[in-house]
Amino acid sequence: MVKIKNLLEPFQRFGVHLGLERIEKLLHNLGDPHLVVPIIHVTGTNGKGSVCAYLSAVLTTAGYRVGRYTSPHLVDWTERICLNEAAISTERLSELLTEIQTCIEDQENPPTQFEVLTAAAWLYFAREKVDIGVIEVGLGGRLDATNVCDRPLVSVITSISREHWQHLGSTLAEIAWEKAGILKHGCPAVLGKLPPEAETVVTSRLDDLNCPRVWVEPAQRTTAGAIYQDVSYPLSLAGDIQLLNSAIAIATLKILQQQNWRITQEHIQQGMGKTRWLGRIQWVNWRDRTFLLDGAHNRAAAVALRQYVDTLNRPITWVMGILATKDHAQIFEALLRSGDELYLVPVPDHSTANTQTLAEMARQICPHLQDCRTFPELFMALSQALNQQERLIVVCGSLYLVGYFLANYPLRR
Repeated sequence: MVKIKNLLEPFQRFGVHLGLERIEKLLHNLGDPHLVVPIIHVTGTNGKGSVCAYLSAVLTTAGYRVGRYTSPHLVDWTERICLNEAAISTERLSELLTEIQTCIEDQENPPTQFEVLTAAAWLYFAREKVDIGVIEVGLGGRLDATNVCDRPLVSVITSISREHWQHLGSTLAEIAWEKAGILKHGCPAVLGKLPPEAETVVTSRLDDLNCPRVWVEPAQRTTAGAIYQDVSYPLSLAGDIQLLNSAIAIATLKILQQQNWRITQEHIQQGMGKTRWLGRIQWVNWRDRTFLLDGAHNRAAAVALRQYVDTLNRPITWVMGILATKDHAQIFEALLRSGDELYLVPVPDHSTANTQTLAEMARQICPHLQDCRTFPELFMALSQALNQQERLIVVCGSLYLVGYFLANYPLRR
């Protein structure tokens, strides 16, 4: 069996190349599988993966055949394409990718790696006759490869902050315009809390397209979990940010109920309680220590992580790796406090920021760090951090770093 990585590798060199022409042509050659899959389309800077996880879990509990497409993966490519919470098999994905390669006609302008994988998801969901697809945007929205359906059941924008400005624009208004590109004429929309500059752009687009809309406020925390409007449910994912993410999911499910989808209060409670989403405020055990994993790859995610660890009232040792393309200063400003320790490591197999440069920046931003040092590799830093028994260890800064840990820690015991 050919490895998934080998099948996708020929398309990797084309990188990020936004646009719909290539994916639409490829899908047409495959029989337009995207046209037979009813979808919920989800974009946002942060929170979209958690919202997709909640929706998939509840709809699966309700008895539907649910396709879920998300990115990036943490350990294995198959994580991105799921049917009723189960990842596609390596064999099935290999077969689909091999078939797709035979349908690529234009060798001068071939599809990108993400477009090929997106086509595989549509093909898989169509052939499995899913009742509904929960589809996460890869980058932006307007020109993203997932944005090929003109009648989504619901369009969701979870949040907007400054990220991927290299491709989406340098201002919140420009980024909001790109994300609002998933909105479709007359189709209902669910929206989280947006900065005023972004909200103005999105509201204008909603009005132009005559979209019914629900602006979501965070749920209220209860002793049993959370309550949003008249719906009470357990909250299985950690952090106050999940009060908003879960409420966005509930608001979306309410719209589906209005569209005559059979989703009961019991389905919601069971599904929300069963929701899992790796690498986001996730507790793990290694070498008889429990510590925390979180992507925290932009300012908004870093703020949410800092708010969570502050509730634990313990000194922090950060073990961090950050991609070169991220806003390093904003992440440090959100996370670092006097007395913290910072261990900086490279992100393996990706365009990683220089650890020495990061260390210098961190010392300038937070001069009273208890310790700040660099390591050539994640597990070397973790082994050193484990010597600090009283401190909480947090691995963060990149989902790719979190994925590297999850893929390798069973072998590093």
